[in-house]
Amino acid sequence: MNGHFYEIESVALPAHLSSLCALIVSFTGCQAKDVPIATNGQPFPWDRMRLPKTVYPLHYDLTIHPNLTTLDFTGVARILLDVHEDTSMVVLHAKQMQVSNVLLLAPEGVRPLRVLEYPPFHQLALLSDSVLTKGRRYEVQLEFAANLSDSFHGFYKSSYRTKNGEVRVLASTQFEATFARGAFPCFDEPAFKANFTIRIIREPRHISISNMPKLKTVELPGDLLEDHFDTTVKMSTYLVAYIVSDFLSVSKTTQHGVKISVYAVPEKIDQTAFALDAAVKLLDFYDDYFDIPYPLPKQDLAAIPDFQSGAMENWGLTTYRETGLLFDPNKSSASDKLGLVKVIAHELAHQWFGNLVTMEWWNDLWLNEGFAKFMEYISLDITYPELQVDDFFLGKCFEAMEVDSLSSSHPVSTHVENPTQIQEMFDDVSYDKGACILNMLRDFLTPEAFEIGIIRYLKRYSYQNTVNSHLWESLTNVKFCSKQSIQSGASKWFSGDELDVRAIMDTWTLQEGFPLVTVEVRGREVRLSQERYLKTDDPSLTEGFLWQIPLTYMTSASNTIHRFLLKTKTDVLYLPEKVDWVKFNVDMSGYYMVHYAGEGWNSIIKLLQHNHTALTSNDRASLIQNVFQLVSVGKVRLDTALELSLYLSRETEIMAVTQGFGELVPLYKLMEKRDMAALENQMKGYIVDLFRGLIDRQEWTDSGSVSERVLRSYLLLFGCVRNYPPCVTKATQLFNKWRESDGNMSLPVDVTMAVFVIGARTPEGWDFLFEKYRSSLQMSVKSRLKSAMAVTPLQDKLKWWQSLHGEVMKTQDLPDVIVSVSRNPRGYKLAWDFFRANWHTLIKKFDLGSHTISYMVTGVTSQYSTREMLIEVRSFFGSLTEETGSEMRCIRQAYETIEDNIRWMDTNLPLLQGWLDKRNYESKFE
Repeated sequence: MNGHFYEIESVALPAHLSSLCALIVSFTGCQAKDVPIATNGQPFPWDRMRLPKTVYPLHYDLTIHPNLTTLDFTGVARILLDVHEDTSMVVLHAKQMQVSNVLLLAPEGVRPLRVLEYPPFHQLALLSDSVLTKGRRYEVQLEFAANLSDSFHGFYKSSYRTKNGEVRVLASTQFEATFARGAFPCFDEPAFKANFTIRIIREPRHISISNMPKLKTVELPGDLLEDHFDTTVKMSTYLVAYIVSDFLSVSKTTQHGVKISVYAVPEKIDQTAFALDAAVKLLDFYDDYFDIPYPLPKQDLAAIPDFQSGAMENWGLTTYRETGLLFDPNKSSASDKLGLVKVIAHELAHQWFGNLVTMEWWNDLWLNEGFAKFMEYISLDITYPELQVDDFFLGKCFEAMEVDSLSSSHPVSTHVENPTQIQEMFDDVSYDKGACILNMLRDFLTPEAFEIGIIRYLKRYSYQNTVNSHLWESLTNVKFCSKQSIQSGASKWFSGDELDVRAIMDTWTLQEGFPLVTVEVRGREVRLSQERYLKTDDPSLTEGFLWQIPLTYMTSASNTIHRFLLKTKTDVLYLPEKVDWVKFNVDMSGYYMVHYAGEGWNSIIKLLQHNHTALTSNDRASLIQNVFQLVSVGKVRLDTALELSLYLSRETEIMAVTQGFGELVPLYKLMEKRDMAALENQMKGYIVDLFRGLIDRQEWTDSGSVSERVLRSYLLLFGCVRNYPPCVTKATQLFNKWRESDGNMSLPVDVTMAVFVIGARTPEGWDFLFEKYRSSLQMSVKSRLKSAMAVTPLQDKLKWWQSLHGEVMKTQDLPDVIVSVSRNPRGYKLAWDFFRANWHTLIKKFDLGSHTISYMVTGVTSQYSTREMLIEVRSFFGSLTEETGSEMRCIRQAYETIEDNIRWMDTNLPLLQGWLDKRNYESKFE
């Protein structure tokens, strides 16, 4: 952040606090240096990062005055306090701001408070001469001033360029997780819920919006206006939001009478209709599903030109990246549409999960994020059945397993304290693993019981804060009876009098990783054992883990789904008869992998080769993922996994096809960064050959279901990238026509990525794409142009993005491009050099511990597989200090991933070479 730290005037410490500090020092035998020292050199009276629980805020009166010319702001905060224990100090948060004129407004009159500041913890201590008495209420008033932040959090500056080239500035907020303290002094922890009454001072050329509807606007001297907003419901500081801008809006009202508005920059307001309809539909759905009325009179959705994450659930004013909210039916693809409604479904689910009921502390962030991710799929399955979201859920579980299979993973619920650790919680474990274990629990309890339990949870804890166990209690002993539960053999789950949901789910949330269940069939006997799945060469790291696993399975003998709760390290099941094959983890609704010992994999390979549709596409996708992941830990030979992959030449369903690519493509991506062109080309040849029939059947149009359209984009893009002649010829024809029309010809949206990638291969084609990128107002088109330019083989064209000033490309888009270029065999060294050279600027802009930084660290390094690169990566990250990120989990993940890649290559390259040689694969298309 750019904000300057202002020294708060030197103050004398009250006598009783001075003596207390002296006592602490003498009693503990510490040196004085162990006592936190305030900016004025005096001891700071609080030594913990978490605030004391002596005083709670009830209400904030905030007046904020941003100046969009000088790029700073001033404000006044009046905070009503409830005293829980006698105290003579109030400790709260403020970060990089100048605080002045701090007053205590007590029944006895107004008096100044002395102020100490301790920047390492972003804390202020307000010191009173007299005791604030337990059970009484007081008000404190603070004036403050700061610069608008130069990053993407706090109260920050954003800008956009109009068609005529004019740059316009706006100011917006992003407070989650710990950035409200950079905008106003506050108790910036989620459990300190309060009501907020907000006023914004602005110029007449702007509008302001906030969490609540505007009540009135008052004229002030100096040609200024002050907007007064209604008081919010009781909520956490991280959900407060306000924007000062020149946005326009469109509005509709839901069936429940809530006014929905979408805000965007004036030139893009015509791209908001789809989001507006989606928000109306989804808010009505949640209102009914949760059986709790949305408590505010309005819900705004604002598209912010500069935005780091995907979106933010501020209560009543959700904010989004422009790509997450703006949609042009003629220029946006099926996957754009799917992505957009998923983001809106996610943020609106948060209005209940997260806003109405909030986790007590960030260690249980998954209660917010896992639920919102899970509800995306539940809500869209019902409101937008044509989007076929179920085809994509499994991908989330595979992504979670990717990080959860490393020893650097963490439990879903894990201890965090400082802001960097808190930021790191916003990862695939909190979101995707959280959603996958909820999906497993729903399957286990039945959807009806699960819905009853979560409604009970939301009603019981409305406007409060919760921990893990509150959710399990709400889901335990739900009185229900459904035919489905009896028919599906759920009685197997409920063998005891009462199901102990907490005991089961603690094994999934309080320990990291996930289980690998080994299944061995001997006649009618099925032997089961469980262990932790872990990519490591240190077997001791897998010891001491035990899960309660809701196993599901089906056999060749019947379509019935059988269920069994595995609570022990090993167990035995008995089948009613001998079977040809058995498939565990039906539809992969459980968050675990399965290894079929003995002849198990061979019987599955036989089934897939002769009758693959006997299993669902999710089952097929899970078998592909499981078998290749088992190669990584030495449970299965690579040639067994490759034999299984042969069936893919007959596969047509999106989840199984994309998982096939997901396991096979990384093998040649590792080779691209080594000097082994012959084997690399053989591998590429095998994959093209495998999917050639499916690629040939694709039409170059926008017809079909969403899943068919997303798959088409994927296949044609792959065909073009791999130089498959029919794809290259067609894409070249289309690109030339599109270029001759100066980009005005309407291309089928689903094939544009394939066309642009081929266009980016010539200098003239690349320059044309770049020109279109500079001038386009269509967010989804810009996004595809940017991706195509990053995969060009023209090395001299791979440097255009190397600026952090955002003239051509918004800085928010830089991480995606760095990662894309790092996956480009012609660009990976360039990306790695840029990343290292600009590390300090990147962590300042995107914030230590953020998902963005983690995405770049792992994205740039994940395809390295040599000891030389491991040394280089270790040498760079090893040179950092804690302040510059040395302790971040993503760095450990990067090391582990490269080590795993090295082990994989050492073990499997000869096997891969032998298997491909036997089949005579060579690439005919390089």
